[in-house]
Order: sequence, then C-alpha cells, then structure tokens
Amino acid sequence: MQKNAILKIAAAGMMAVAIMTAPLAVLAQGGDTVLKPADTQKLLPASVFYRAQSATTQLRNSGGVKFADGYLVLATMVDTSGYSSDVASKYQAYLITEVPIKIGGQSLGAGAYGVGFVADNKFVITDVGAHDVLTVATGDDAGLKRPTPLQIIADPAGGYRLYSGRRYVSFSR
Repeated sequence: MQKNAILKIAAAGMMAVAIMTAPLAVLAQGGDTVLKPADTQKLLPASVFYRAQSATTQLRNSGGVKFADGYLVLATMVDTSGYSSDVASKYQAYLITEVPIKIGGQSLGAGAYGVGFVADNKFVITDVGAHDVLTVATGDDAGLKRPTPLQIIADPAGGYRLYSGRRYVSFSR
C-alpha cells in the first residue's frame, strides 16, 4: 500500500515538472519575442553613460526584442535635462543591441548607442561620445491606435518598428 502511494506521489511530481517546463520549451523553440516595459525593466540599467554624463533611464518608456537565439535589442527613453541643447536634440533614447542589425536598411554593429527622432523625418544614431554613426528616414504611422513615447512593435512587413509617438524606424536582424 505504501509503495503504491509513493509511486503516485512520484508520478504526480514528474507530471508537475513536465507541466512547469513545457512553457519554457515552447519559448525556446519559438520565434522572436517583443518585450514590453515590464520585461525590459529587469534588463536595463537605471542610468546610462553618454557624452561624459550619466542620464537616468525612463524604464516605463522602453521596449525590446528577444531573438529566438536569446540575443537582445533594447531601447529606453532617457532624461536628457542635463545635456546641452545640441546634444539633447538628437539624444532622446538609449539603444543596446547584442547583435548586428539593419536599421532603416543600413547596418549597425552590436553596441550601445544614443538615438533620436529629429527634424526632417530623420532618425539619428550616435555612439556614446555623441558622434553620428548613421541617419535614416523615419515613417509615420497615422493608424497607430495607442502611441507612446517609445515602444517596439512587430512590423507587418517583417522585422520590427521602434516608435516615438507615431514616428518609427524599421529594424531587423
């Protein structure tokens, strides 16, 4: 009788482990995942270095992508109040990519960058010394239902879109 009870408990334990690990297996086998602010808050720092200063991140305005192989692209708005107006005009967010990506059709290497949506429908990427790395054209999504200061959404054409309000730039791996 005791042997039968022990076997039942062991079987129940194995089933519980199987049920708990099944979602992890699906995630590992699945495709890329768009990360929401709640997901990125665990990954992004409270402040970042850029142009000889430290800027506080606005983690509530962040997003990212976790690729199927585990590599990440993360973005967060930053508080640029301590920066000169010429730096602050093109540095609105911090972008971290663990792998090379294509952004607006141009190649961008892995690294940490300052980024900003600027005049003339342009998106500027700078290195942490505030030197321009590349500039690409932005799109405008008038149909976006809930624009936020920063978000990442899957692009219907493939890849992803990094938004600032209704303005966006497309990127892919």
